[in-house]
This record gives sequence, structure tokens and C-alpha cells, in this order.
Amino acid sequence: MHFALSRPSPGSPSQGCVRRIGAAVGVALAVVALGACGSSPVSTVGELDFANPLRIPPLAEPDRDGNRVTFDLEFQAGTTRFLDGPATDTWGLNGSYLAPTLRARLGDQVTVHVTNSVDETTTLHWHGMHLPSSEDGGPHQMIEPGATWSPSWTINQPAATLWFHPHLHERTAEHVYRGAAGMFILDDPAAAALDLPDTYGVDDIPVIVQDRSFGRDNQFTRREPANTGILGDEILINGTHNPHLDVTTELVRLRVLNASNGRLYNLRFDDHRPYHLIATDSGLLPAPVEMTDLRMAPGERAELVVAMRPGERAVLQSVEPDLGTSSGGRGNGSHDSFDLLQLRAADHLESSATLPNQLVPIDELHPNEVVATRSFELGNDTINGNKMDMERVDLVVENGAVEVWEITNDHGRPHSFHPHLIHFLVLDVDGHPPPPHLSGWKDTIYVPPGETIRVIARFDGYPDPTVPYMFHCHILQHEDDGMMGQFVVIEPGTTPPDRIDIGEDHDDGH
Repeated sequence: MHFALSRPSPGSPSQGCVRRIGAAVGVALAVVALGACGSSPVSTVGELDFANPLRIPPLAEPDRDGNRVTFDLEFQAGTTRFLDGPATDTWGLNGSYLAPTLRARLGDQVTVHVTNSVDETTTLHWHGMHLPSSEDGGPHQMIEPGATWSPSWTINQPAATLWFHPHLHERTAEHVYRGAAGMFILDDPAAAALDLPDTYGVDDIPVIVQDRSFGRDNQFTRREPANTGILGDEILINGTHNPHLDVTTELVRLRVLNASNGRLYNLRFDDHRPYHLIATDSGLLPAPVEMTDLRMAPGERAELVVAMRPGERAVLQSVEPDLGTSSGGRGNGSHDSFDLLQLRAADHLESSATLPNQLVPIDELHPNEVVATRSFELGNDTINGNKMDMERVDLVVENGAVEVWEITNDHGRPHSFHPHLIHFLVLDVDGHPPPPHLSGWKDTIYVPPGETIRVIARFDGYPDPTVPYMFHCHILQHEDDGMMGQFVVIEPGTTPPDRIDIGEDHDDGH
């Protein structure tokens, strides 16, 4: 599969460190040497010519019978040409890199047949989906080579931009870095009734942001500073290097997904034009929020609406994300800047409806409903002093309970916290009311070093004492190093389990 062919000149800052080291000492040593280069800022700003049309992942074509919807996905190993020269060894789903976009509606009964045609055990997690723990695709639902796993569930949550990716215990970072991931868009009547850009691939655009480093032979290499795990010095958008998007409408909706392993981004346009944030991880906001900068941690999603004028060009960038005052600064990407995607407006643009002043109401969860408050201390590679144990039950939550979770980062490393199953509202950020862009439902949150974030959520729908959900840091190397725990949801009055059975019958992938 060929996504992109052109690249900046070999002397550009974006690749000089990688290419010169690869040429001088060989690719095998390039991975080690990149750590030394990683302490210096990386920038591609002004270095790209945006020669390549942005690839739009195709919409999967399910088998639909009324509200019964069946998708087929297959893990595949292959090669993908991102740059001039040799193709890169990659993984994908129904292709060599990334996956088709899945799309379903509120009330749909979804089944996904996931076949593992690679030679390693893996998993596929539905990030942000409200579904039974047995269908979640975490490390307890392993798919062996040659096996097919067929989770089924009913879509019972609002319209949102979700995604899916491997979640194998201690190897999530490696499997995600190879490229097996995709977007899962949910629709509902409330969102459909709004005058928002909604034609997929025309004015409603998936923007899957990933950073990668390439060795001399164009193979993915791994640069791993101590703070964040893998940080690449080239950007791929939907698997396209050096991309542009041809815009044909006055307003364009960008569904941005930070699918990087460890890099945070600060989304800004090169001319500092404002844009409107209309949705975050788990759905639409109450009202559009005008912004010029937005920090996004790994796993987070954001839907931006951008206004364009005929014939103009604008570059979406990531400019020196603020990781927090105690984040250490060197080797964590906080001084890196990238040109991500150029928007190219046609000389004549189709009219777009005016962006609504109001979107969807938020059903607040009230403090008088709270039955428990729990604290989570994020260490360097632990949560509450513990590393992940596949058999240990870290938390037991009663079905229907409303809880407050206090998430504290007392250490110098950046962390991105993601609990499975739930969608939460942010109560406060280090004791202060959340800013407007955190006013909607979330499932992933950046916790800066030295800060505490309190969130509130209801745990409802799928009690099962035998199969746990995860909570973990979504900086994937941190997760693999042990920053993950698990909880079970039980019916009130039942006896919680002491341990989780991970015997053969539980995880054979069938």
C-alpha cells in the first residue's frame, strides 16, 4: 500500500539526526543513538511542502440487517510506503496500515469479527466504548494467531469519535507503533439534528495523528527518552507523510485523534486563527468553545470546526505543548514543534450552515449521588504504588454507583489517565473549576506533574465479577512498564472476587 512518496530534503531538522546517524553507524545503532538526539528540540515547521493528498481511511461496509450490524476486521502484516525509497514493515487491519473507519448508530447491535492473521498474539480494544468487560478487548481478551474473536454489544452512548487499538499486556506500545488502529464514529439523533459538517471525507475529516522515526532503510525505529517512551521525529496523518487536505466547503470539521504512543500535541494554526472545539472524547460539548491552542495527550480526541476563505491555505501545527511546570523539559517533547496538515481551500467554496450556538445538554452527576471517593497516585511506573498484576483485583465497584476519582501526579513524568467502561466529567483541575474545553464527557485526561484532577462518573450497565476493566496511563510505555490496574463491577450485595482467573479457557482467543 502506498500512502505517500515525497519528503523534505535530507538536511531538514526533522530527519537530520536520524539520517546522519543511520548512515554513519548503521540502523541497528540508530535506535540507541536517537536517545542522545532526543534531548534537543525537534521541528518541522516551515520544512514541509505538503505534497501528498491526505489519505482518508475508507468507511467500512458492514452487513446491516435493521439495527444488527456486523463488521469484519483482520490483523495483517505488510509493507507501506510512507517516504521515498524502501517501504516500511507495518501492521494494519484490512490493509497494511491503520484500518477502515467503523461507523454505527445509537441502538445498533454490533458484532465485530476480528481475525488475527499475524504471527503474534494480540488484542483489539474499543477505546471509549461503553460495553461489557468480556467484549472490551483488553489484555484478558487475547486473540491467538489464526483465531477469530467476535465481540458483540449494543451501542448505548451518545454520538462521539472513538477508536480501537491493540491492548496486549506489556506489549501495547509495540503493537500500536506498528500501525494497527482505527477510528470508530458513533451517531445519534441529537447530533444528526444539528447543522454541523457531517459528510465523511468531504467536510467531516478523520485526522489520526501519529509520530514515527525512520531508520536508514525507512523502517520504524524507537527513540525512547525516559519520560514518555517512544517519540518520533516525523508526523503521519492518517498514514500520510507531508499531507495536505483539499477543502471545498466554508467550514470543515476535523476529528483529531492523538494515536501516538507518548507524544503530546498543542494544536494551533500557523496564522493563529481561532477555531471552535465542538466535541471531546465521549461526545459533543454543551456549546462550541472558541480556541487557538489545544493540548492533546495520547488517547484523547477533539472535534474542531475551522472556517476557511476561498483560495487560502492554513497549516495545522503542534507548537511546544505545555506539559506542566514540573515535567522536566528535556527529552519529553515539550520543546518540539511540527507542521501537521495543510488545509488548501478551493477558489470557490460551497456554503456551510452557521455553527450552532448550542450543541447538546450535559446530564450532570451531583455530589449527593456519590457513594465513594477513590484516590489514584500516579508514580513513575506504578499506580498507588502497585504495578499491574493480571490476577489482582484492584477495585470493586457496585453497578450503578456514582464515584469521584482523584487522580494525582506527584512525580515528574507526564501521564495520561484512561479508565475503561466509564465516561466522566471533570470536577476540578488542581482545585480550580475546569476550563470550558473540559466541560463535556471525557474518557482520557492529561494529568500534569504536580497536579490533581478530580472526575465524577457513574458505573452502570455491565456487572461481571469474573472479567475486569482496566485503568491505566495512556502513555503506552508507562502502561507496559506497569502503570495499569483493573476493577470489576458487581451487583450490590454480591461477594467480590479475591483474584481473577486467567486460565486457558479465559484467554484462548475463541
